[in-house]
Amino acid sequence: MTIATPAARPYQHYVYAYPHKTAYRPLDGHPAGRPLLSELWAAERTDALSLYIHIPFCEVRCGFCNLFTRIGAPEELTARYLDALDRQATAVRDALGDERPVRLAATAFGGGTPTFLTAAELERLCDIAEKRMGADLRTVPLSVETSPPTATADRLAVLAERGATRVSIGVQSFMDEEARAAVRPQRRAEVEAALGRIRDTRIPVLNIDLIYGIDGQTEDTWRASLDAALAWRPEELYLYPLYVRPLTGLDRLGAAAPPGAEATAEAAWDEQRLRLYRAGRDQLLAEGYEQVSMRMFRRADAPQEGPGDYACQTDGMIGLGCGARSYTSALHYSFDYAVETREVRGIIDRFTATEDFTRAEVGRFVDGDEARRRHLLQSLLQAAGMERAGYRARFGSDPYEDFPRELDRFAERGWLAGPADHGPLRLSPEGLAHSDALGPELFSPAVRAAMAAYEVR
Repeated sequence: MTIATPAARPYQHYVYAYPHKTAYRPLDGHPAGRPLLSELWAAERTDALSLYIHIPFCEVRCGFCNLFTRIGAPEELTARYLDALDRQATAVRDALGDERPVRLAATAFGGGTPTFLTAAELERLCDIAEKRMGADLRTVPLSVETSPPTATADRLAVLAERGATRVSIGVQSFMDEEARAAVRPQRRAEVEAALGRIRDTRIPVLNIDLIYGIDGQTEDTWRASLDAALAWRPEELYLYPLYVRPLTGLDRLGAAAPPGAEATAEAAWDEQRLRLYRAGRDQLLAEGYEQVSMRMFRRADAPQEGPGDYACQTDGMIGLGCGARSYTSALHYSFDYAVETREVRGIIDRFTATEDFTRAEVGRFVDGDEARRRHLLQSLLQAAGMERAGYRARFGSDPYEDFPRELDRFAERGWLAGPADHGPLRLSPEGLAHSDALGPELFSPAVRAAMAAYEVR
């Protein structure tokens, strides 16, 4: 008789990249010092790269946010930041060289809030992507993140004219009281007006982000937020579980629980979030949306975003900006990372003063085992799953040979769909629901140790 392995808490870690940035370390210990970008990219494929440009500014910091961003910008800081982006883009493009084709298959502006920039600054941002990096923004997907107060008509007009194909807006809740509970000062009327302006631009894909697990949120209010979002017929919806991370506003508001109460409260919160997730998932499936991952749902008739030949598991990424990551086959690298306001400001100030962007600063080398883990993670957490033949072709082994204990454990918990020896390796509906528990179980011991040793600041 098979004894089911007890599952860990369902909400542990949102795995949007692996290894996690808290496992990165300064690269000064490299044998030749900090590695030159030209050396890192010399043997890499450059015919299907993605470009991500990070804008680390927001008009307000939400209570749940632990992203690398600062609130507001003193006079001329955004101009200095764009100057630094221009220098960095020039250095990166030079490092890629001209001996082989360099094609950017997808572009994204994230943050922070890219539309914190003025319309004129957004024009310059697009110029940097096009004139410095060679991105053809009108022929490849361009995704841009925004917020209700910064989704103004003039900014959106620039994005539409420059070729934006997707706008993602963080709403989180259409209920004003829930927005306040999440320390996100906004009113529904402001949100609706912003959505109207986005639809007026006729940008092909609208994504709306919503959060479940907010204090005071019920199944009825969650459904009401979903109904309000669905009224705009968004091509995509992301449903995020609420997390309370160290140094965030919600973390600072939390009071110490009496002995024994914390575990009880966490279990109740886990149950609430799972219940709301399932309600939201079922509602969207009934409305004609397809589940792409635990978080992402796409309308069945929505235009496909992204080229069919780009795969995040294997293709490289160029990250510009002090919060962006870059991926080669051997190294993932970025700049320093922090959450606390003073630390973030210091990192941004150092970035804007940097003249030499020819070397990688902070990162983590990805060996054969880590590459296998990343490929499995990035594939398995998608509803479509992973073709084992593709994995075998890339690594010369089978995932069940490389990760037998983990995959057997997932199967025992009912997290895998179908027999292991037939079809793609896919998660069951319950496996998708537990993605934030499953993903961390595939972290390597070395990455776990590095993340545990990271000093939150």
